Amino acid sequence: MNTKLKKILIYIGGAIIVSAAVYKIWFSSEDASIVVETTAVKTGTISTVITATGTVEPITQVEVGTQVSGVIDHIYVDYNATVKAGQLIAELDKTALKATVAEATAALNTALNEQDYQQKSFDRIAKLHDSNVVSDTDYEEALYKLNNAKGIADQKRSDLSRARTNLSYASIYSPIDGVVVSRSVDVGQTVAASYSTPTLFTIAQDLKQMQVEADVDEADIGQVKLGQRVVFTVDAYPEDEFSGTITQVRLEPVEESNVITYTVIIKADNQEGKLMPGLTASISIYTLEIKDVLTLESKALNFKPDPQVLNAYQEQRHAAPQQNIVKHVRNVQTGYNVYIKNQQGEEKTVWVKEGDNIQERTIHIGTSDGVLVQVLEGLREGDEVVLSMNVVSAQPAAENETTSESPFMPKPPGNKKK
Repeated sequence: MNTKLKKILIYIGGAIIVSAAVYKIWFSSEDASIVVETTAVKTGTISTVITATGTVEPITQVEVGTQVSGVIDHIYVDYNATVKAGQLIAELDKTALKATVAEATAALNTALNEQDYQQKSFDRIAKLHDSNVVSDTDYEEALYKLNNAKGIADQKRSDLSRARTNLSYASIYSPIDGVVVSRSVDVGQTVAASYSTPTLFTIAQDLKQMQVEADVDEADIGQVKLGQRVVFTVDAYPEDEFSGTITQVRLEPVEESNVITYTVIIKADNQEGKLMPGLTASISIYTLEIKDVLTLESKALNFKPDPQVLNAYQEQRHAAPQQNIVKHVRNVQTGYNVYIKNQQGEEKTVWVKEGDNIQERTIHIGTSDGVLVQVLEGLREGDEVVLSMNVVSAQPAAENETTSESPFMPKPPGNKKK
């Protein structure tokens, strides 16, 4: 063994001796005590939540327009007005449309007179043709004129029908029961329906039931399912929390600034009328919610006591040091030590405080939300599980400190009391 290795072993041995001596002095002193922090096993709820933002919208919203061009003559409703299906809400100036109907009516009457004349002429020539008085050519010409007159009469009848329809379009009716949320025109304004139907009003069907269109990130959309519970807030009522249920997850992606989101529809009750179209909602979607199960703080799974601190605690409480703290069974066929497993849940180890004793216990856990973990086996409600063990020195207030560090670490020099 070389000299360097001998020096290392000497240093290690010396450190062990010093540590043991400090340990003995520290824990034999009445000025030091060990404080155990525990948490109780409770019945509670395990839940996981994803967040999103969205916009409050009516479930059904209809844009009401006009199919004919003209000047707005009357408006019978305004913003926030309650309307019924079939209610007259606006009218266009009908002067030109009525004139068109009159012209079409006159043209139809003329065509019908011509048709009647040609019918009588044909009937007379047909009789003469049967008596061989007129030629086949005269007969065919009379038949042609009659059919032509009938065709013109049908065309004029269609023109009149179109004119009457356009006249009816000048009266604007509400297609649904609802509330007027938008009015886009005023009396005297000209609207043109040449290329597209201009929107005059927007009517929401029922503001007692609203929906929130949430934008959910692509990383979270896989957790979102129909029927999941949702809570959300809006800036207009920051102290109020609204609830809803997911009714639709749309498959079409929405890309904006290279960010992919999916639209999720949330149905929400609005009996109080606080939710208004267009409000921005801050949304929490409960993707997992297990109620009335035994729960334990997740950080209890990470606690592992310092053996010296644990033994000192047991000695202070006049309890025997822990022996064989890892419980196991022996497999007599193979000779290997195997830990007890449960097919349901993951096996973990925690430290349970029972009176003055702290004992290791194997438990089986289920779902975790990051703060709480579900306990499937090994613990009962009310059990005290250790979170930490801290050595406390009972010195004067200026020197009294609580620490979770080992008492064997060197301390900075300080003034001693004389």
